Amino acid sequence: MKRTNKEKPPPTDRTTRSKRVVDQSEVSNVEDSGGAPGAPSNTSKVTRKGRNAKREHVTVESEPETPVVKSVKKKNPPKDWEQVLANLREMRKDSDAPVDSMGCDKCQDETASPEVIRYQALLSLMLSSQTKDQVTHAAMLKLQQHGCTVDNILETSDQQLGELIYPVSFWRNKVKFIKKTTEMLKNEWSGDIPNTVEDLCKLPGVGPKMAHLCMKTAWGVVTGIGVDTHVHRIANRLGWVKSKSPEDTRKELEDWLPKEHWSEVNHLLVGFGQQICQPVKPQCAACLNNTLCPFGVTTMKKSNANH
Repeated sequence: MKRTNKEKPPPTDRTTRSKRVVDQSEVSNVEDSGGAPGAPSNTSKVTRKGRNAKREHVTVESEPETPVVKSVKKKNPPKDWEQVLANLREMRKDSDAPVDSMGCDKCQDETASPEVIRYQALLSLMLSSQTKDQVTHAAMLKLQQHGCTVDNILETSDQQLGELIYPVSFWRNKVKFIKKTTEMLKNEWSGDIPNTVEDLCKLPGVGPKMAHLCMKTAWGVVTGIGVDTHVHRIANRLGWVKSKSPEDTRKELEDWLPKEHWSEVNHLLVGFGQQICQPVKPQCAACLNNTLCPFGVTTMKKSNANH
């Protein structure tokens, strides 16, 4: 779900500051700073060289990353969850939501080397936070035309990088995160990306949601459920979880949902949230689960009472 970002385009010299937005799933949603586009923080310093060397604390005007919450013993699944899931598949069978054609798994140059494809998968996820798929996809196309490789991004000025990714939300902070992450990949991972959730979450601007989705998109390994605002909202509406944060939603879903379904949950619910189960004025009347979903049942009763 995209939050309105009132920043002006990169060329401006006027200092602006956007409202702090809190989304516990990603650390990239932080207070944006003014000054030159992508200007690095005076307190930011990465000194580690090699994978085993000690890395000093990196502070890039961000809040602490959300810790990865490990799943615990399985609990009993919600009633009728299999029918609800089947109905979701039916409603999404046309694959015509924005995520289906412009999601992060559609943002890589498939003609590039495997390492570059993985790097682009990571960057697309970093850009996608609180940004519509259409905007993320357009930014990735501009980056690819510019040359979206580790070496080329490191040689690109912050000003130019900001112009390439604008108008993604929080583009100034994302310039910082991309530059520092790319520097770490160059120095510590030989230009490739980490292949574990734990190591991915050590990268600036990367939280559990991005890490799990990156593992699936870049490495083809399902390590967990990627929970964004759509998945968090819909899972609570369906009564599948009772949680206050996306990471708690991930933990609760993984507690009962069989692992063979983990890979499809994000894609199903994101598209469903874009088309039917929107944050405001969801189309419950068009939902096949409106008699099975607690939120839908309540909404339909209110709607029928008004007619």
